[in-house]
Amino acid sequence: MTFLWPSFLWSLLLLPLLVLLYLWLLHRRRRSTVRLASLGVAKAALGKGPGWRRHVPPVLLLLAIGTLLVGMARPLAVITLPQAQRTIILAMDVSGSMRATDVQPSRIVAAQEAAKSFVNSLPREVRVGVVAFAGTAAVVQAPTTSREDIIAAIDRFQLQRATATGSGIILSLATIFPDAGIEISQATGQRNMPGPLDEKKDKKQEFTPVPPGSYTSAAIIMLTDGARTTGPDPLEAAKMAADRGVKVYTVGIGTVAGETIGFEGWSMRVRLDEAALKQVALLTQAEYFYAGTAQDLLKVYQSLSSKLVVEKKETEITAFFAAAGALLALLGAGLSVWWFGRVA
Repeated sequence: MTFLWPSFLWSLLLLPLLVLLYLWLLHRRRRSTVRLASLGVAKAALGKGPGWRRHVPPVLLLLAIGTLLVGMARPLAVITLPQAQRTIILAMDVSGSMRATDVQPSRIVAAQEAAKSFVNSLPREVRVGVVAFAGTAAVVQAPTTSREDIIAAIDRFQLQRATATGSGIILSLATIFPDAGIEISQATGQRNMPGPLDEKKDKKQEFTPVPPGSYTSAAIIMLTDGARTTGPDPLEAAKMAADRGVKVYTVGIGTVAGETIGFEGWSMRVRLDEAALKQVALLTQAEYFYAGTAQDLLKVYQSLSSKLVVEKKETEITAFFAAAGALLALLGAGLSVWWFGRVA
């Protein structure tokens, strides 16, 4: 815990003085007690006495004063808060190697089921978009809060040839920043269609890089089972994301050592490029996860769910100390009235 006005903490030195004042008042009360002829008469006059209850209200009042004095120093604490706004782009590999069955029942089915479970676990206000990439990339679902539309888009995946991980990142960025003028023709394999806004698009917008990982309103989760075979360099795409402060969490599925898989009469050699995925995550201040089984993949998405919908933020908690101090003072006063019929 830190403080905006730490000099006010010196006021806590008043607490020992208040304790001494209370002890002095107790001693003074004893000296001013009327002296009676015998101990028995004194006990009869005093009755059973309040005992320990006499000290409870003053102790609570002392704690209230101490809490309020700490509050005056304006304390700061790092607390976990829900994100006010959030957009998550799922960039998912739909290359032919996702047919492999080393992850049961297959890589693509395991990825779809884990992604759908992840989507259903998110708060309803979180928007989710889906980008599918193979030889090129395509937005199969624009960011939306409709869980039904997102799940339907995931179920519609069609496997294709090649793997363009860089295209998946670039198109995900363009989906997050639709008005930023990000060039997507290389990622999508399509030429930009002419239109009335071409003159404005030709004028490159001024872009000022921000610290990596500083953009907290959106994030990208990229899942792939192979290495880039075509399209833009994923590290260059990661640099684009880093310059815009967007974190790219990478998830690797399948074999790291590499293996030959076969289906529909033909075979192919596939290998997960962990080094590139780790570098993408590192450049964007995110994390890399490896999932060797369908259960591992579910755990990865569960971990990402908790990371992406909350944020740790240094927040002033003066109001908490003020409320706690007021409650302690009210409790002390209430007990005093209940036990002794007076506040003092």
